[in-house]
Amino acid sequence: MSSIIKFPSSMFCVYSSSSSSIKSSIFPKSISFPSSHFNNFKNPFLNCKTPMENQSFSVLSASKAQNGGVIQDSSFQGSESFFRSVLGNMEAIYLNKNPTAKAILELVRSADGDQICYDHFAFRTFGVNGHGIDSMSKFFLDFGYERREELRFPAKKLKAFWFSPPKVSTSSRGSGVNGPLPRIFISELLVDQLSPEAQEIIKKYTNISHCGKEYAALASAFGILTWEKPSYSEFQQLARESEYAAWTLVNGYALSHVTISTHRLASNLRSIGNLNQFIEENGFNLNSEGGILKVSPDGLLLQSSTVADSTSFEFSDGTTEAVPCSYIEFAERLVLPQYKDLPTEKVEEFHRRDGFEVGNADKIFESTSKDQLTRRAA
Repeated sequence: MSSIIKFPSSMFCVYSSSSSSIKSSIFPKSISFPSSHFNNFKNPFLNCKTPMENQSFSVLSASKAQNGGVIQDSSFQGSESFFRSVLGNMEAIYLNKNPTAKAILELVRSADGDQICYDHFAFRTFGVNGHGIDSMSKFFLDFGYERREELRFPAKKLKAFWFSPPKVSTSSRGSGVNGPLPRIFISELLVDQLSPEAQEIIKKYTNISHCGKEYAALASAFGILTWEKPSYSEFQQLARESEYAAWTLVNGYALSHVTISTHRLASNLRSIGNLNQFIEENGFNLNSEGGILKVSPDGLLLQSSTVADSTSFEFSDGTTEAVPCSYIEFAERLVLPQYKDLPTEKVEEFHRRDGFEVGNADKIFESTSKDQLTRRAA
């Protein structure tokens, strides 16, 4: 059964139901762009006027059996390969911009081996003019993800949904984006709850973006904004009211973080307490908001994260200042009580605590806050 994902037709070939593989793709397995590439890049998302219904290609997804398994067909591997390539480009952009995340992944691999699996990928959005959760989630929904519970963060004026991955036929022994598919966590700022001045700034740039909201996943995979660069004064004004808003204005649809699934590690680092100690002993700062270890009320979801990296950003008025980028998170999901007697070698992911926790996530958001960044610099 075909589902439609909309991208500029000039960038993709058509993948028909009779084809056994995608004949071409703009996404290589990994990319590395010099910073000058983006300074001179002509953003294809700005002022686009071509009707969306005239720009599409078809990707076939796997059918699901009644028992939840995947019915194999000749086209599923092609679409899965494409999907993982997109995730790989998102990851490559993220690692190029965030040296702490890259260094920690390399450090964990050196100590534990190459079997690193991602628990989830996270994105931030503006909940206005169609640029919110739906703008990013539709890409994942088209590939079989399912929307799950909503989370609310009243003090931060945020809401979020998480999305569970589809079952796939590939081996779960792969690493990174080639391993088990990650959950997806997408949040949005409730813009209408901000001051009129903050709303005006955000709407100015989402209006400039126009149909860029239709290409959120593409923007994330290329590491570019779908709107023009803001002025430094606008960034500062938003930061005073909502650090989330200021972050999103300069980072757009970039990955806000990836999360290592600690219980899938092979060594004693599979215990998040041991991993936290290992990371700190190697000179990295962890987010201290609410304590280093964030624990859900049921005690089954344990999370921690680093403090975000900073990068130089040239604003539209010529000012260059450091702005927060992204961070890396760690999550250990403990076995549910009803499965506590299972032998360790029999425990699979569905035997463990699923979902997310508002209290944990609220503190994890602080990884990009001024307070945490200041502590890191001290």
